[in-house]
Amino acid sequence: MTLCISLAARPSNIGTRFHNYLYDALDLNFVYKAFAPVDLAQAVLGIRGLGIRGAAVSMPYKEQVIAMVDVMDASAAAIDSVNTIVNDGGILTAYNTDYLAIARLLAEHQVPADFTVLLRGSGGMAKAVASALRDAGMVNVTIVARNESAGKALAGLYGFAWLSDVDAATADLLINVTPLGMAGADESVQSFADATVAAAQLVFDVVALPSETPLIKAARAAGKPVITGAEVIAIQAEEQFVLYTGVRPSPELVRAASEFSRS
Repeated sequence: MTLCISLAARPSNIGTRFHNYLYDALDLNFVYKAFAPVDLAQAVLGIRGLGIRGAAVSMPYKEQVIAMVDVMDASAAAIDSVNTIVNDGGILTAYNTDYLAIARLLAEHQVPADFTVLLRGSGGMAKAVASALRDAGMVNVTIVARNESAGKALAGLYGFAWLSDVDAATADLLINVTPLGMAGADESVQSFADATVAAAQLVFDVVALPSETPLIKAARAAGKPVITGAEVIAIQAEEQFVLYTGVRPSPELVRAASEFSRS
């Protein structure tokens, strides 16, 4: 039996159900478990010491684990953010499949490159989103982050603007990359106000639990098209699954696993 895990401050069963569904469907001798580490460094050492095949890395650990791995794949090194660790005989290699998911969704939803964007957040996932926006040709992007040093640093990295708060600002595309709306203490908080949503053409929330966040509900009520965290997590988890197992599941299996993970 091969073990894969997730490391998150707020672990959910979404990834667990997604991966285990595919292991069963493809008759793979793997099992997936979710953990909330009390000591991140010790948890990463445990990946190596216990022969754990791979680990998904979620907020707020995506940058902290960089110093704890042996190799940074180009997907993680380019944005200094990690969401996946793969253990090959004790050598820990870090990847970032968040970027792949965001880039693919921007293309699938045919988001125009000339859209103005408000990107709320400045952590590891925000780096993946900002990089994907830049690589999609988007230049009219504003990072919204109350942490001035982190917000300005992210904005400067990609040549974007920075604001400490949304206030009266509007944009064609709104993207939330903060925990606002996530199950827990902030689950009732809407990350962009109704007036800002009303002025947008597309609303994107990377929060996956729940996928129907207050922001997504407000956007639907306003008749705006949306991209949800459920779409993000399905794509990035599919890429993680391939890294762990070497097997590419069919699109039909991925859809079924995604639906099962949220049922």
